[in-house]
Amino acid sequence: MTLQKNPREASFGKSRFITGPVMKHIQTMTLASSVGLTAIFLVDFVDIYFLSLLGDTTITAAVGYAGTVIFFLTSVSIGLSIAAGSLVSRAIGAGDEARAKRLTVNILLVALGVSITIMLLVMAGLPAILGLLGAKTRTLELALDYLYIIVPSMPFLSIGICSMALLRAVADAKHSMLVTLFGAAVNAVLDPLLIFSVGLGLEGAAIATVLARITIFTGGLYWLFAKHNLFTWPNLSDLKKDLPKVSFIAFPAILTNIASPIGGAIVTVSMSAHGDGAMAAWAIINRLIPVSFGGLFALSGAVGPIIGQNLGAERFGRLRQIILDAIKFVFYYMLVVWLLLALGSGLIADLFRLEGTARELVIFFCLWIVPFFGFWGLVFVANAAFNNLGKPHYSTLSNWGRATLGTVPFVYLGGLWFGANGIIAGYIIGTIAFGILAIKVCFKLIENIKKQDSPAK
Repeated sequence: MTLQKNPREASFGKSRFITGPVMKHIQTMTLASSVGLTAIFLVDFVDIYFLSLLGDTTITAAVGYAGTVIFFLTSVSIGLSIAAGSLVSRAIGAGDEARAKRLTVNILLVALGVSITIMLLVMAGLPAILGLLGAKTRTLELALDYLYIIVPSMPFLSIGICSMALLRAVADAKHSMLVTLFGAAVNAVLDPLLIFSVGLGLEGAAIATVLARITIFTGGLYWLFAKHNLFTWPNLSDLKKDLPKVSFIAFPAILTNIASPIGGAIVTVSMSAHGDGAMAAWAIINRLIPVSFGGLFALSGAVGPIIGQNLGAERFGRLRQIILDAIKFVFYYMLVVWLLLALGSGLIADLFRLEGTARELVIFFCLWIVPFFGFWGLVFVANAAFNNLGKPHYSTLSNWGRATLGTVPFVYLGGLWFGANGIIAGYIIGTIAFGILAIKVCFKLIENIKKQDSPAK
């Protein structure tokens, strides 16, 4: 296949984002990506739904503690995928097919090595980690049983999520979505069979999750290598050459993404003091957030390739419009989700058979906390820009600031003054200032790029 020499022109038929309406690209990529990413989170949501049917609040609470660990591992995987999408989309935008193939393979090798290392460390420290989160006695034992099955599957999860990002980098949002939907379907079918029919209970839910991850892993690599031919045989010298580039984006992106589960862990520790009912509510809210706001989580990964291709093709004039349209998308999406959750709050509580404190907390979240997630969406948009514009440490500072200064004092004071409701409110309130600040810095960075480089055509 012959490539065009001008990097500003379309590269091997896959630089689709450097022309055409920006908002259309954002909507197409985000909506398709959100279905795929939401399907990954839906695996956990389906687990907790079927487990709630067992009628044991202790099991639901145990899954809540385990969910904090799973969120951490998923965030590491998403951080690795950000580097994948950013680097490969730039190579595609610049018309360098050979570099795109080489980076694809080397990024997946790095993801494999990092995920295995972190998986082994977490497995070794699980009892201590859950103890720090506040899990005790039977709740601790149940959470350990669940995680000892799920955590070893992290390499499948990491490679699968990276494959999804790489498919989006070549503008194949369709198959990125379908592969994860297949994984979610596997989980939805196996959960009731293994939990109830086979009688495995909590362990059955964990096994279903592992098999769903293997499905995503297999499907992602198939479409990436067999259909898009983004494969070349690994070469040690090429890996050494690419490792600094991958590390420059991947490790700040990992640090950025694990800030969110750290913030969630702070809430988990605070919530544990209010009993299993509050923890059961937090477990459900923790699953409800990524499923409901899958579009916002996906936006970062969807906008990244759009920015990357335009940067690689030197279409600097389109960068500001990409951010503006992404912000519009955030708030339109947030309003729709708020309306749906507010109207359906009682049905959600009924679905999980919640009573007392657990029911009150879930309804409070749906009615009063959901609107503020629009500002969390601003953080996602800014982070995507930082990672793709060569400033990944900006996204690290942004997320850690939000997870510490924007979380700890608000959660502490909220819990002190208003109990469990105050803890949930405190988790999101501090995000408002960090979302606005991150977007302001993002626009300033784009202006500096336009001044330093030649103007877009």
